[in-house]
Amino acid sequence: MKQRFWLFQRGPIYYVEDSETGKKESFQTSDRKEAERLRSARNEAAGSPLLGVTLAKAYLSGSDPALAKRTWRLVMEEFCKHGKESSRQRRLRAINAPVFNSIRERKIFETRADDLRAVLADDKPSTNHFLRCLHNLAIGLGWLPWPIIPPKLWPEMKCRKKRGITADEQQRILEAEKNPERHRFYRLLWEIGSAQTDAALLETANIDWERRVLTYQRQKTGEWSNLMIGKRLELLLREFSKDGPLFPHLRTLTASARAAEFYRRCRILGIKGVSLHSYRYAWAQRAKAAGYPARWAQNALGHNSRAVHELYAKGAEAICPSLETYESKIIPLAALNSPAGVIPGESA
Repeated sequence: MKQRFWLFQRGPIYYVEDSETGKKESFQTSDRKEAERLRSARNEAAGSPLLGVTLAKAYLSGSDPALAKRTWRLVMEEFCKHGKESSRQRRLRAINAPVFNSIRERKIFETRADDLRAVLADDKPSTNHFLRCLHNLAIGLGWLPWPIIPPKLWPEMKCRKKRGITADEQQRILEAEKNPERHRFYRLLWEIGSAQTDAALLETANIDWERRVLTYQRQKTGEWSNLMIGKRLELLLREFSKDGPLFPHLRTLTASARAAEFYRRCRILGIKGVSLHSYRYAWAQRAKAAGYPARWAQNALGHNSRAVHELYAKGAEAICPSLETYESKIIPLAALNSPAGVIPGESA
């Protein structure tokens, strides 16, 4: 058999050279016997690829007997075991999509890059995201000896452009919505920017009138959101009953059912590109445009990551207040009227 790879030594370290490409690579060993075994394995794999795979299975099975038998189904099941209940349900829905059927029963060890690219062919950001998660989990668990697709070669996720609901659209939605509970629901989302499930599950116990604070724990992340009650929000909250859930009927519906009803309302009004989640984008963008401090906005929205909040506020135009506005709160007005701008009590 023709020898494709040749062994040579530089100092104490042994190297191998590919006679076809001229590429040189270090074996990172000074043991000649070990270097020759590695060189022989390269030659055998080049001469008979199937034999190379068989030998690799034999070696790897010595450390993990089940390595050559595991399928992607096991990775998917393990993936859906982690995270909060809402996260596990979301992962399960995504993994059960037909697009993953082509690799579900395929053995991990026998998977090639073309197999994963076939899954990525639908060009959906969610498919890209969850497939990458499965790939990384398999590597992390030691079920995949090496990356099938290197990190830098994964296709870039092309997310659809998201936007917040505008004030004009909100006004049109409220004018058209005749159901009192949904009407108050959309008003509350506009005021607090919460996720729809978090808002639907609110109760009067979440309102602290003594401190004038609305507090709730996010279902998705477990983060706490604390928001001061302003005049508009107070007028709205006073409309609810004094005890119990704020939305007795909406809390019994699924998130999909609430989203479908909102989509129907927007479709009738000719409003496109928004969903109930757009209220969160709208709140973050309005906060940024008003100069609302980012750390407060993070707490109000219940974000545990500044990067996530920056994503929500992306595209908002912030007009900074004049320095004069802030100086007037600090410097006494008498100082502005004193000669040469000297502050009373200080020497010129």
